[in-house]
Amino acid sequence: RIMVPINRNFPYTRLATKQRSGNWVWTAVWFAATPEGRSIYIFSAANAGKVKRLKNFETVQVAACTVSGPITGESMKGSGRLVHDESEVAQAYMLLRSKYGWQIKVLDFFSRIAGNINKRQMIRVDF
Repeated sequence: RIMVPINRNFPYTRLATKQRSGNWVWTAVWFAATPEGRSIYIFSAANAGKVKRLKNFETVQVAACTVSGPITGESMKGSGRLVHDESEVAQAYMLLRSKYGWQIKVLDFFSRIAGNINKRQMIRVDF
């Protein structure tokens, strides 16, 4: 059984998506692990580069990082996909809200004010 390669209680991870050139682009993101520990959910702006790159290449890398972004451990490859199923998106948000509590409520509040709350894309990474 493969487990999430990063501590589920660690607040941040870096997600790397592959460009057509073969280069990896690393981005610090919030994540929440699934209860069985084989996947994580990440949300992003729907028009973000990582979302566009995932449409071309499903192979991703993740690694634990600090709040300012430096990686603190080994990276692990996984398979990323965009989530469109509404019930799965709802489950992912439930996990993210459970983990981040008031922080994600504040983020959601400002996203609603800016009109961006419905312009998000959920990403699932399986290991």
